[in-house]
Amino acid sequence: MSRIANSPVEIPKGVEVTISGQEVSAKGAKGSLTLTLHDHVAITQEESELKLSAVGSTKQAVAMSGTFRSLVKNLVMGVSEGFEKKLELQGVGYRAQAQGRSLNLSLGFSHPVVYQVPEGIDVETPSQTQILVKGMDKQRVGQVSAEIRAFRPPEPYKGKGVRYADEYVKRKEAKKK
Repeated sequence: MSRIANSPVEIPKGVEVTISGQEVSAKGAKGSLTLTLHDHVAITQEESELKLSAVGSTKQAVAMSGTFRSLVKNLVMGVSEGFEKKLELQGVGYRAQAQGRSLNLSLGFSHPVVYQVPEGIDVETPSQTQILVKGMDKQRVGQVSAEIRAFRPPEPYKGKGVRYADEYVKRKEAKKK
């Protein structure tokens, strides 16, 4: 059984956490986020720590307390530091260019792919083959990164496509005659 919920969540300097019933809101340098807790989870604030506990001893309550402890930690970390994912483009002629709230991608199709970046997410292109997705909500940063990657996932024969910076693509050998 997981014991993640037993460790408290540290509140860094400059972050203000407000608890009202099952609503947890955090306000920091990057902005503010709110989270609604599950009915099986209770939260208390002690000085600069948040402690989560299961209401009851059912298996679902213990599981939810660990899950929401991680979500609250991501909430606090998001408003203070933020999250970022790095994507790389590999392939001849594959390019990315950020223009305002849109991302223009040349991925070997007959047409350019234009991705509209949702609110709360910032996309930067330090070079033509690198994309930086930044934001304070970890789930949205991961979702936007996955949507960009889904336009042309890396293929196993030549390794061309959009991949995460730390992703390993296992290469296959071509068919022999």
